[in-house]
Amino acid sequence: MAQEIYIIDNGNDLKETIENLFKKEKSYKFQKVSTERIDVVLKNIPSLIIINEDNLNENIIEVCKKIRLNEDNSITPIIVISSNREKQHRIEVLKECVEHYIKSPIDNEYLYYTIKNVIRLLDTNRRVSPLTGLPGNVQILAEMKKRLLNKEEFVMLYLDLDNFKAYNDVYGFLNGDEIIKFTARTTVDNIDKLSTSGNTFVGHIGGDDFVAIVSAEDDYEKICQNIIAEFDKGVEKYFNEEDIEKGYLEVPNRKGVIEEFPLTSISIGVVVVNKGRFNNVLEIGEVGAQVKHVAKTTLGSAYAIDRRS
Repeated sequence: MAQEIYIIDNGNDLKETIENLFKKEKSYKFQKVSTERIDVVLKNIPSLIIINEDNLNENIIEVCKKIRLNEDNSITPIIVISSNREKQHRIEVLKECVEHYIKSPIDNEYLYYTIKNVIRLLDTNRRVSPLTGLPGNVQILAEMKKRLLNKEEFVMLYLDLDNFKAYNDVYGFLNGDEIIKFTARTTVDNIDKLSTSGNTFVGHIGGDDFVAIVSAEDDYEKICQNIIAEFDKGVEKYFNEEDIEKGYLEVPNRKGVIEEFPLTSISIGVVVVNKGRFNNVLEIGEVGAQVKHVAKTTLGSAYAIDRRS
């Protein structure tokens, strides 16, 4: 994927310098805009913004604030290049959540690797769910592999929401996102509170699917019970009183026929990973899918445990 980097500068020298540094790397695209056209930068939500303070027509602090106050660019990395070497000035700029302040004249090699490393960190952060802040599939697989290679005994919890599509159809995706964030908080809080080993991990596979890893020493059954109890109690605030009183949602199908769906609940499939039972993470995932399916056959929130050795 191409990395689009915007340079805010009223001159051309900086853009030419950076393009020359990256001339052999086709995945980087550099665009230059003047300070009067910062809105163009914000609209395009770049991978990185580089500001040449020496050529600004506006105050650097105000420019950085404008970027950070823009919702779409609130986490876009910023590099400021400036000949101002006063410490207090640098601190004031960094207070505006600027990632790097590079003093000019520029050390080209330093600038090159700063840009490369910022983009690398950005790629790493993309592997984290932006909705829940939890690690995604890459980190989940890495954590599972690490434990298998170290011959640890651990327990996988596969969590999934029931009738979640029906909820989205009635209440919309934004409200659905709130339930997903609530599920993440409930899972993390209960695992942190009840784990005695401290050797835990919670990841967000995507959508309404989560995974948690606890030590075999932990009372994983109690963890499941507490997650379910807290979820069932807290999820009601995401429904209106009429639906809570009915105990179900009414959703028209493709033919316009009204169908009834129970209120959103949570199912947890638990896999006990004993030493030597599994050869790889795919085998664990297959059993996890099976046992979660068993949990989902129960009406309402439930958990099912696979203890086979």
